[in-house]
This record gives sequence, structure tokens and C-alpha cells, in this order.
Amino acid sequence: MDKQVKNQYNPDVVSPPGETLLELLQTLGITQVELSERIGKTPKHINKIIKGEAPIVPETALQLERALRVPAQFWNNRERRYREFIACKEEREQMQEQVKWLERLPLQALQKWGWIEKFDDAVDQLREVLSFFGVVSPEQWEVLWLQPEAAFRQSPAFEAEPYAVAAWLRKGELEAQQVDCAPFNKKKFKAALREIRSLTGKSPQLFQKEIVRLSAEAGVAVVFVPALDKTRASGATRWLKPDKALIQLSLRYKSDDQFWFAFFHEAAHILHHGKREVFIDVETVADDEREREANKFAADFLISPEDWRHFTRQEHYYSREEILNFAATLDVAPGIVVGRLQHEDYLDYKYRNSLKRKLTWQVEEGRAIIIPG
Repeated sequence: MDKQVKNQYNPDVVSPPGETLLELLQTLGITQVELSERIGKTPKHINKIIKGEAPIVPETALQLERALRVPAQFWNNRERRYREFIACKEEREQMQEQVKWLERLPLQALQKWGWIEKFDDAVDQLREVLSFFGVVSPEQWEVLWLQPEAAFRQSPAFEAEPYAVAAWLRKGELEAQQVDCAPFNKKKFKAALREIRSLTGKSPQLFQKEIVRLSAEAGVAVVFVPALDKTRASGATRWLKPDKALIQLSLRYKSDDQFWFAFFHEAAHILHHGKREVFIDVETVADDEREREANKFAADFLISPEDWRHFTRQEHYYSREEILNFAATLDVAPGIVVGRLQHEDYLDYKYRNSLKRKLTWQVEEGRAIIIPG
């Protein structure tokens, strides 16, 4: 939040400009009736202005300037400040009745990651959360996120924990807005994926920036957002605009094989599935045909079916050296080979895990950066 806005002076009481007008009339010895005659308004209207029941509109401000020799800007500013004060007062009273809604949200997690600021005042905290989501009230939040027709509702992950998942998705959306993308080009994105595949063995400091750059040049914003408790999502895909797609990754499993599989899985949704759909990917939706297609695309893109058949053509003990040599031949990270062997039951999950690279998060200037775990 802008510190200047946060620390600005908010008075408890702002008097209506009509009080200032009354004091001026008394000082000048002018009655309300006389003022009404000078500016062509009824005495009743002048009295309403003085009581704050009627606003000083710009036209009246100009008339007061001529009749009383006080600049119209003064009256306009007084009126604006007063109406803002009234609106804020009414809003606070209304929001005071809505603060209990905050109990449904993972506030501590949002504050921990720096997505929202922490406020001692419950209304200020509610205002901060609503601003984060870009809505004016809890009711509008529910219209946007919980209506039966909302695309997010299609995911079991969203149904299980809608408030946490919504916060995670919203953060991804905000991050993606900061990614400057070319218009989406399917051919360019496929070419970008080939380049990205060659980065699987590189350091996180290199591959994170390059994934973002290469994808953005093809019209896809890739963002990295830590998973909140209970979200269970490894990734999500949706279209922000007809020519801008979003891939959001959570680093849920914190190993390089899972990370890369999740990325190419989400890429498959971009390439092969509809622009109106939202995919929030968790293990429980693997039975969906589109999820199976995305799984196959990711597996085959990382290791071609022919190469995989050749490597696994007969059951044997997969040594560290064999895995390293195979990975080097394919130019992929060894952890990807280990993860595939484990997933397809060629290798027990307790073996060769040292070849997987552990990944974790580090927050820098409010953004989550992937670093070695």
C-alpha cells in the first residue's frame, strides 16, 4: 500500500460547507433571503445548503463566488471533502457489519507472503482484503467467485477450500498483470516450450527468468505463487484475455521433477483446451479426459515415448550412472527421469531421490523467487 495514502489525515468530523457559508453570511450581514435573491435560488434551497441537506454544485459555487467574492474552488473543495467524509463514514458503518467475513480467509498466510498488509483495525483489514480481490464488498466477492456459473467452481480444489484457492488465484492474476506479453501465438509458444525444456537442468535463478521471458514472447504470462495451506493445487491455467494466457505454478511438491511436469502439464491446457475454461490442477482430477491429455503431453514432451521405451525395454536395476547418462543424452534434469521411473513403478520412491533437485521459495521485494531447497 502507498504509505502516503495509508498515513494521510482522516478527520473524525468534517462540517458541511453550509456551516462555513452561514458564518460568512453572518460576518457580512447578509440574510439567507438576500443571498437567495443575489444568486437566483429559493430561500428554501439556501437553507438546505446551510444544513448540509443539499450539495453546493459547481454552478452554485460560481454563483457564490460572484455574490460573496469567495473563489468557487473553495466551495467545490469544501463540498467534495464533506461528501467524501460522509461516504467514508457510511461505508465504515456498513463494513463494521461485514468484518466477520474475514474469518473465512487465510489472513495470516496472506500477510506472511506479503500479499496484504496487516491492520489492527478490523474495518481497515477488511478494506485491504477487498482491495486485494478488487471488489467492493463480501457480497460482490461471492458473486465473482462463488456463483454456480463461475469457471473456478468447476475444480474440486476450489469446492474444497474456495477462500484459500481464490486468494491464490487472485495473486496469480495480479502478478500476471505485471507481465508484458506479446499477443498469443501458438507456433511461437510451441517453439518456446522446446527452449524451456533445455533449461530443466539449469539453476532456478536462470530458468525462472527464462521461462517468464520466453513464454511472454509467445503470449503466455507465467507466474510463480506459493501454495497456501489446503489449496492442494500444483498449477492453474486460464485466459486473462483472448490473446493472453496465464500459467500459475505453486511449487507444491518442492522437487524439480514435479515442477517441470506441472509446467508442461499447464502448457498442454493452453495448447489443446478451450479459452473459456479454468484448470486448477490437483491429483484428484486426473480422471478427467483433459487432465489425462495434459499428463500425457507433459510426459511425452519431457521424454519422448520412443526414448522411454528404449530405456525401459527390460526390467533391471536403474543405477545412478544409467540415469545420469540417459538424462544427459536427452538434455533433461536427472530428477525428471527419476520421477518418471518412480511414477511408473520402475523404481521405488525411496531410491535415487538424491538426483532430484529440491526447490523452495524466497521472498524478494514482495515476490516469491525459486531457490535451491
